[in-house]
Amino acid sequence: QALGATALDRLARYCDLLQQWNQRVNLTAITETTDVYLKHFLDSLTLLPLLPAGAATLIDVGTGGGFPGLPLAIARPDVQVTLLEAHARKTTFLTAMVAELALDNVAVVTGRAEEVGQDAAHREQYDVSVTQAVDALVVLAEYQLPFCRVGGVVLAMKKGDIDAEVTQAGRAITTLGGNLRAVLPVEIPELDGDRTVVVLDKVAASPPQYPRRTGMPAKRPLR
Repeated sequence: QALGATALDRLARYCDLLQQWNQRVNLTAITETTDVYLKHFLDSLTLLPLLPAGAATLIDVGTGGGFPGLPLAIARPDVQVTLLEAHARKTTFLTAMVAELALDNVAVVTGRAEEVGQDAAHREQYDVSVTQAVDALVVLAEYQLPFCRVGGVVLAMKKGDIDAEVTQAGRAITTLGGNLRAVLPVEIPELDGDRTVVVLDKVAASPPQYPRRTGMPAKRPLR
């Protein structure tokens, strides 16, 4: 879908501010303007066709410098976006971006997925949970699925060959109330490497013991 002038202006300002802040806060290794647009903005916006039509709620878990959640919020002002990030220096940047870009559809939360995922204000409250994290899918399932309401969807952006990851995550996805809908290739010539989006439907409530306490999903993945 084509972006309007307001969205394009906001992306340009976001790029400028990201480059400025990155000189004192380590937000990203990708800093050249062309690379920011391709590897951050365009990459993030590949999720647009998978978002629900009309008003929706979305949480970006482990958003870092705001990807993919902030570009999605800019492109879809009708979607209420929550940016979740554990590092306060990054959420300071994100809060400044939201103010600078006048985004009234974005909230910033400082916290870890394991803790916020047990908070009633966020647990099973979202139509969509997205991530661009590097964790294995079996770990991401425990981070992401508890945030989705039944009927919601997880969109996990992955790189490389993930067949083994998908197989290993099968039991965890089911345990957490999810169902594997699809593994979709992202075919954009300007983006290097094999990129996919793993789509998980939330078909049942996540058991209350998940996510487990901080560090456990990664230390002892569900098998």
